[in-house]
Amino acid sequence: MTIPSSSRPKCDTKRHCPMALTATIYNLDIELADIDRGVYESFALRVARQPSETAEYMLTRVLAYCLEHAQGIALTEGVAAGDEPAVVVRDLTGRITAWIEVGMPDAARVHRGSKLAGRVAIYTHRDPKQLLAQWAGERIHNISDIPVYALDRALIEDVASRLERRSALSLSITERELYLELDGQTFSTTIVEHRAEGARS
Repeated sequence: MTIPSSSRPKCDTKRHCPMALTATIYNLDIELADIDRGVYESFALRVARQPSETAEYMLTRVLAYCLEHAQGIALTEGVAAGDEPAVVVRDLTGRITAWIEVGMPDAARVHRGSKLAGRVAIYTHRDPKQLLAQWAGERIHNISDIPVYALDRALIEDVASRLERRSALSLSITERELYLELDGQTFSTTIVEHRAEGARS
């Protein structure tokens, strides 16, 4: 929507012009050893944390990216991504093959992603039971095939509080146990999978 010129904030010498908030950039060097899937990669990840995005949400986005790492994977703009998921995987033609949501996505988003991509996964640092309850009775395409992976909230909060704008992370995953090393300190948690009941496919 275009704002009429008469309604736009004006600048003058007596006051500062209003400035839009910008994203904070994090540069992360990541060593990934996903033994469960046979994925071993080293890569640099540039993450834009939006002004309205919590550090916990951003970290969960990064972990989802690592846990789903595959050819064609990309981070979107997170909470500013609009109709896109937090993490997306595309094939060589640009078609979306995996739709990865973070946090507490509503049923409509998950339904759309499942119909569009075929495969959907959710990674949440929030209460998975609350998420599944809000889906109850809603229409979600292939709901029984959609895993909800819960990450320990206390761990996410602890690691997020230590994350610097330039950090090195080492992750290993074996038998759904996640081991994360940051600044010489190791954290671990079990990735717990949940499935929805009561939603309509």
